[in-house]
Amino acid sequence: MKSKQTRGFTLIELLIVIVILGLLMSLVAPQMFSKVSSNKSKVAAVQMEMIATALNTYRLDIGNYPATLNELRRSNNPKWDGPYLPKDVPLDPWDAPYIYTVPGNNGEPFSLQSYGRNGIAGGEGEDADIIFK
Repeated sequence: MKSKQTRGFTLIELLIVIVILGLLMSLVAPQMFSKVSSNKSKVAAVQMEMIATALNTYRLDIGNYPATLNELRRSNNPKWDGPYLPKDVPLDPWDAPYIYTVPGNNGEPFSLQSYGRNGIAGGEGEDADIIFK
């Protein structure tokens, strides 16, 4: 009768694999995390585009822009033909409400923006403001 010999990995082999994986992660992880932050900015821009479309539809029905974004979902105005958004007004990707003002800046009918990751006006990179134009 032959004895079956099983061979496993040695501790040295496992340590070498762990070191190689650690080196690969240290090279790849920073690039992946930078993609996540740029994607959040893109998500905010797409959400603001959707909200702006709803605002313009509201204006076509009512004749003016709403005082708050919540009026896109509920209003007592008899001309209201909503809801203009399928769900409640979303928060920005950093879980803060979008900043909406009527009238907007520089003669615009409204302004819509997110203050980015830090939640305060100004900033660079992930902390930069995202402004609907």
